[in-house]
Amino acid sequence: MSKVIIDGLSFALPLLIIAIGGLICEKSGVINLALEGFLGFGAFVGSLCAILTVKNFSATSQMPMYISFLFAMIGGMVFSLIYALLCVRFNANQVIAGVVMNILSMALTSFLTSQINGTFFGKPSNKFVLQVSNRFTVPLLSKIPVIGAIFTDVYPFEVIIVVVAIIAWYVLYNTKFGMRLRACGENPQAIDAVGVNVFKIRTLAILISGALCGIGGMSFAYSIFANFSYTIFFGAGYLAIAAYIFGNWKIVPTFAGCILFGFARSAGYKIGQMLNFPSSFSDLIMILPYVLTLMLLVFFSKKNRAPKSLGEIYDKGKR
Repeated sequence: MSKVIIDGLSFALPLLIIAIGGLICEKSGVINLALEGFLGFGAFVGSLCAILTVKNFSATSQMPMYISFLFAMIGGMVFSLIYALLCVRFNANQVIAGVVMNILSMALTSFLTSQINGTFFGKPSNKFVLQVSNRFTVPLLSKIPVIGAIFTDVYPFEVIIVVVAIIAWYVLYNTKFGMRLRACGENPQAIDAVGVNVFKIRTLAILISGALCGIGGMSFAYSIFANFSYTIFFGAGYLAIAAYIFGNWKIVPTFAGCILFGFARSAGYKIGQMLNFPSSFSDLIMILPYVLTLMLLVFFSKKNRAPKSLGEIYDKGKR
């Protein structure tokens, strides 16, 4: 049981920060199907910075990892700026733009990874190999039955994600900026009438989404793959979209959805080990989170209420 909780959280928390990024963007009124592309490009930039800086630190230093997260945020923001230009500045179809951004990110990062490895490192490889992230255990809390697993073998980025998620919740629901952002998704004409720049708010929401997705992508690179390659695009962005739709575009219920997906994944893997399934059947069990996603959307999507102006191109001349 402890192993299921530990592995479930290491999957659910990165998924949560990606989902919060998508949620913030959609709360502003912009559909965001580009989460997969944001997390992939952010992880690419972060991983590249990690392998470039690792030689400047000792073998046991975790500083390259923290540097990689900072640059993953920057990389995600830079890539999301393209999406902001398409959707906010040029009024492109948001659904099509999101799908194109995902394809562009996968193709671009795969090509650049191979070229950089071949040109600068002399390695015909399509991946950046990362150092192993240290884990820590909280001494007293980890001894609590069952719940203690939450405080056992924790990745440092899990703490970062929890802190960022709390800050995001506070900003979204308890600050003037959060109120204006939510108003842009509900009634942009009204918020524009009081002098708020809807285009600016929506652009900022997309950039925040890119930064948070960069954190999530880098977390998966360290926890699941221990490298960056095209395998980083494994559908986590779409799972995150399902999580915040299930959570009705609210952070706390979205967290519950992410936990559900994370535990479904770790429990499926554990079941495969216990039953001694061959690797092919173990891979089949790993589709549990995606099957669960379909079931949740079937039963809960009818009761959900998206922001009223979600996906509508804002025309300043219409009031």
